[in-house]
Amino acid sequence: MPRFSVIVPAYQVQAYLHECLESVLSQSYPDLELIAVDDCSPDACGAVIDEFAARDPRVRVVHLPENTGLGRARNAGMERATGDYLVFLDGDDTLTPGALLALADRLKETGEPDVLVYDYARVYWSGEAVRNQVAAELTERGPAPFRLTDRPGLLNLLMVAWNKAYRRDFVRRAGLSFPPGYYEDTPWTYPALMTAESIATLDRVCVHYRQRRSGCILRTTSDRHFDVFDQYDRVFAFLDGRPELERWRPVLFRRMVDHLVTVYTRRDRLPRGSRAAFLRRARAHYRRHRTPGAAVPARTRVHHTLVRFGLRRTYRTLRLTAALCRGTARLTRRLPGTLRRAVLRGHYRFQRLLPLRADHALFTARAGRGGDPGALEAAVRDLAPHVRTAWVAGPEHAHTLAPGTRLLVPGTAAHWTALARSAYLVTDTEAGPGLVKRKGQILVRTQPSTPLGHVGLDLQERPAAARGTDFARLLADVDQWDYVVSADRHSTLTWERVYPGRYTTLEYGRPRTDRFHTATDADVARLRASLGIPRGSVAILYAPARRDHVRTQPRLLDLERVVRRLGPRFVVLDRGPHPQEGPAGAAVDRVLDVSGHPDPVSLCLASDALVTDFSPLMFDYAVLDRPVVLHAAGREAYEAVHGLYLDPRSVPPGAVAGSEDDLIDIFASGHWCGARSARLRAAFRDRFCPHDDGRAAERVVRRVLLGETALPPLVPLDERRPAPPAAAALGTPSLASPPPRQPAGLLPDC
Repeated sequence: MPRFSVIVPAYQVQAYLHECLESVLSQSYPDLELIAVDDCSPDACGAVIDEFAARDPRVRVVHLPENTGLGRARNAGMERATGDYLVFLDGDDTLTPGALLALADRLKETGEPDVLVYDYARVYWSGEAVRNQVAAELTERGPAPFRLTDRPGLLNLLMVAWNKAYRRDFVRRAGLSFPPGYYEDTPWTYPALMTAESIATLDRVCVHYRQRRSGCILRTTSDRHFDVFDQYDRVFAFLDGRPELERWRPVLFRRMVDHLVTVYTRRDRLPRGSRAAFLRRARAHYRRHRTPGAAVPARTRVHHTLVRFGLRRTYRTLRLTAALCRGTARLTRRLPGTLRRAVLRGHYRFQRLLPLRADHALFTARAGRGGDPGALEAAVRDLAPHVRTAWVAGPEHAHTLAPGTRLLVPGTAAHWTALARSAYLVTDTEAGPGLVKRKGQILVRTQPSTPLGHVGLDLQERPAAARGTDFARLLADVDQWDYVVSADRHSTLTWERVYPGRYTTLEYGRPRTDRFHTATDADVARLRASLGIPRGSVAILYAPARRDHVRTQPRLLDLERVVRRLGPRFVVLDRGPHPQEGPAGAAVDRVLDVSGHPDPVSLCLASDALVTDFSPLMFDYAVLDRPVVLHAAGREAYEAVHGLYLDPRSVPPGAVAGSEDDLIDIFASGHWCGARSARLRAAFRDRFCPHDDGRAAERVVRRVLLGETALPPLVPLDERRPAPPAAAALGTPSLASPPPRQPAGLLPDC
């Protein structure tokens, strides 16, 4: 029999569940069982739980056949619990390090009480942890254990199940269980505290209560918030027939009114049009459960009066007056500004009054034009020709636009008009502080890359990599997203955690890599010629990640030395963050500076192999099924500055070189495209390229613009046919066999 049964219900918390379960299993006190309940979650919660169960025998898995709600899911976990004490933890929260050891010590010290109450801290997206404001009620001074009558101030704490440990025998004897519906903690916690014969406190933060920006019950607009009335009916019904508990009726009445006021005044809980009905029911509950002698603190008397008499109009007047005062203050601060900006903003506001153009789509990309937005725009023109497309880009990109596509210069009146009236907005960069997304507008956000180094909110701990990121503005931008296009499960789980919002994730693959499947031999030959790659050469694309912690980017490889050692057949396309510094001998003409090239997809198609360290380009390149070689020099420094979600050396897409000489040897010996490299690449593709079959953009367009749910099926990895190797496209000797004639000094081919 374990000491603790930690019960974790999980529903649509896939982005946080791993951290939650890990916080339990990594506790220094190992005598526990973790009962994880998959409440028929439509996301990957069930798979995450199964993964933990496969690696740790202390994890017990419960998969419910249908969604039952938080309360019933906890009941299902309790039915299977065998521990001395029950500990509840929501799937998006975490236990603090050493929490269970502190609980065990305090339980032993206080003689095995029925209930042990401990503290929590609210954790915000900024990383800030704020301890419970009434933590003084948890002082350990004085006798322990005790009864609620000795410490009635405990009822001032947040009435939730997860800040207490319950002796399982006590729960069974008291007949406690969770009811269905929202606010299920209310008819559980009050009876537990009132009937417990022994209670103790632990003045220590044991739970980090994540303040999610969206997705949690308290931030979900729904009529189910009316469940709060039924929950308090259950609480008062529990008192009926128990005269020894009548003393708590005035306290519970006051707590009920405070709770109803909280639900009513939070604007993100009740749907529009239901507030009057809620206040009418609150007034009825006030009269039904009103208890003479219930003292009301002066600071809450106004709220109690509003509920008692149902003064909805009075409350609205008070709220509008306060809002008017705040709005006037904001307007005064915003008066300064340029005339042009004022005119453009006025123009934008006027345009927002006009109807949306359902057949218009506006595209923006950080590189001007291309990437995922470029692929999606091409798919829109093919699959939805009735939709007119426009690009926000500088005049220098005009020649890249397809016929019929309009070019809009950023900041112009035409740009603001398109922002205001286009039904579809597609971008891979920040929308900008001026955008006010209208009702009916759909914003599709694509990922600029698969996350390898830290991104989003995780950059708060990486100031050198964050480079002055405004995280509040970042989250304001996230709030406008409707869809996020994701490449794989790793990307999905990471983005949903570091960019928390209400959007829908479309795990359809990388639209920009669709071009890998449609490019022809002639296209590849044309690209190579435009880059100046000699005919018959093996082109190596070198694309290291940028080092944001240094002002001058270092030369991690002596590329001239590399091509000299490899021989005349090899050419390096240098995609590094700096141009090469002057000639270094005869080999310089075989090191081509492509650092300013606007289209990474073209560079990938034109090359035969990729050499990189921590650049996310490796994920895109793997779609081509061409060799990738890792040159992971300086990993420690890079990880310290940028952070790494995974070490590419542990899941390499190909051969790994620890030094420049190792890199030369890998190419000289043929290991770069040997059988072992092919196996590593196949495993890498299986993990990170499951959806990249050339139809990612089509799936997005069919789902978002055409409203289709029956999307094209995935082509299995072994049946996909990306563009052929670049050298093969030119009719050069195969990379799988040596050339018919090999000049002296030329290194063996693969």
